[in-house]
Amino acid sequence: MACLLETPIRMSVLSEVTASSRHYVDRLFDPDPQKVLQGVIDMKNAVIGNNKQKANLIVLGAVPRLLYLLQQETSSTELKTECAVVLGSLAMGTENNVKSLLDCHIIPALLQGLLSPDLKFIEACLRCLRTIFTSPVTPEELLYTDATVIPHLMALLSRSRYTQEYICQIFSHCCKGPDHQTILFNHGAVQNIAHLLTSVSYKVRMQALKCFSVLAFENPQVSMTLVNVLVDGELLPQIFVKMLQRDKPIEMQLTSAKCLTYMCRAGAIRTDDNCIVLKTLPCLVRMCSKERLLEERVEGAETLAYLIEPDVELQRIASITDHLIAMLADYFKYPSSVSAITDIKRLDHDLKHAHELRQAAFKLYASLGANDEDIRKKVLQNAPDEILVVASSMLCNLLLEFSPSKEPILESGAVELLCGLTQSENPALRVNGIWALMNMAFQAEQKIKADILRSLSTEQLFRLLSDSDLNVLMKTLGLLRNLLSTRPHIDKIMSTHGKQIMQAVTLILEGEHNIEVKEQTLCILANIADGTTAKELIMTNDDILQKIKYYMGHSHVKLQLAAMFCISNLVWNEEEGSQERQDKLRDMGIVDILHKLSQSPDSNLCDKAKMALQQYLA
Repeated sequence: MACLLETPIRMSVLSEVTASSRHYVDRLFDPDPQKVLQGVIDMKNAVIGNNKQKANLIVLGAVPRLLYLLQQETSSTELKTECAVVLGSLAMGTENNVKSLLDCHIIPALLQGLLSPDLKFIEACLRCLRTIFTSPVTPEELLYTDATVIPHLMALLSRSRYTQEYICQIFSHCCKGPDHQTILFNHGAVQNIAHLLTSVSYKVRMQALKCFSVLAFENPQVSMTLVNVLVDGELLPQIFVKMLQRDKPIEMQLTSAKCLTYMCRAGAIRTDDNCIVLKTLPCLVRMCSKERLLEERVEGAETLAYLIEPDVELQRIASITDHLIAMLADYFKYPSSVSAITDIKRLDHDLKHAHELRQAAFKLYASLGANDEDIRKKVLQNAPDEILVVASSMLCNLLLEFSPSKEPILESGAVELLCGLTQSENPALRVNGIWALMNMAFQAEQKIKADILRSLSTEQLFRLLSDSDLNVLMKTLGLLRNLLSTRPHIDKIMSTHGKQIMQAVTLILEGEHNIEVKEQTLCILANIADGTTAKELIMTNDDILQKIKYYMGHSHVKLQLAAMFCISNLVWNEEEGSQERQDKLRDMGIVDILHKLSQSPDSNLCDKAKMALQQYLA
């Protein structure tokens, strides 16, 4: 008899939790207030640095009880403060912990706590609020729901260096976009925070600086105000310049440079001002050095790209500052060499964030070469081929239609750089350049397609169509196919480049090319045949029509199918002029071939032929 295996009985999570943590929660319900206080203090000590214990206590329902005690008028100030400290510690665990706290409506309870006259309790509430609001799972809007909250926080800024640090940190994390900037600005954020830049506390100075960077970003109103603010007799831009000097901590240098960059881009500081040319730009270039941490290099490159993007003179200055172009080549050298076991943590960290580093380098390369042909040449000439091959391969993936990186890279002027790669003597670079353009054109707007055609030029496009490298030819055909998609785009492009495209199609179909190349070319013809006006370029070209007819009878099914797509689009009877097109194709013997193909053993080919014949019968 077969032995039946008994399913093992698992102890539920809750019963495991109960055994180790239940007594902590039970003590919160003791009738003796002193024992409750001691219970909360013991809980505080138990959860420090212990994520498992934090999760256990949340599962057991500690949070609602702690919030109840925090809000009870009969609770002592000491008990309320300790409750806020424990809640803050729970929030420092996982994102799920924060979600659980939010589900218990912790934010309104803590905001209510800020009305207390007791400073220690206020600081504990703010510390907890800071932890919750800096979590990615917390909606920023929760700070702005009650209109009385922001003015009250502004008033609390003067209470202590801790209130200053926590409130500035909350503001800098919850200021997302112009609406939030306006609310904070209208409630006196600039005036209330400016003097904090001279605080004796580094943390306060740093959080105030971060506040100004988010307030000034793409905001002319805030930026124009900041440029005229005096702190201890000194203008704010001068204070920012002092903060980006080499002897200051890197975090401070970088954030100050961001403030000045954003004020410059918002029009409050001229691009030729010494604080930009001689201070901000060199500081950001320093941040791109391989001596800097990965996050600093990413932030430095992205901020520098943003600073120089619209200004050709800044692009020129950046391109000759501290070997920047050669420096960017290091952004693709991962993993970096590791000489000691102590570097393993950094190596692991770098590998996880290598994608961000490469994307930042692409943005900066694109900004450097956005307006000046000489700089574009310098970017291609200064990066070794092996680096450019890796870089352009990554760019191909970043430009896929669903990639979140596609939009910022397009905005940074990547088209010109990629078109430059297609002229390289290195076949791998030509392939990657055209491949990235192909991905860029996929389901793109008309403007992007027009930019590609203009930057690439029809002459270069046709040089690539006669390239000796098969991969280059295939990717160029793929680009052409993506450009010629959606009817308005097809008609627009064919109206300006139709003659040359039809010539190129003819040459490829007549040439000694493999099946895949000819299939792609026929698919391009099928796309043209789908245009409203573009299809007339096929119907008035007897040579092309004869070639389509020839491939309908070809021995290879792939080519027959591709030719069938052309015919289906040409005979579709719901479109204007379909009768004349059908008549002309019948006179050529196309209908006879369709009848023959409708008997094909290949089901796809058979179905396509029958569908085309139905257009004649409709």
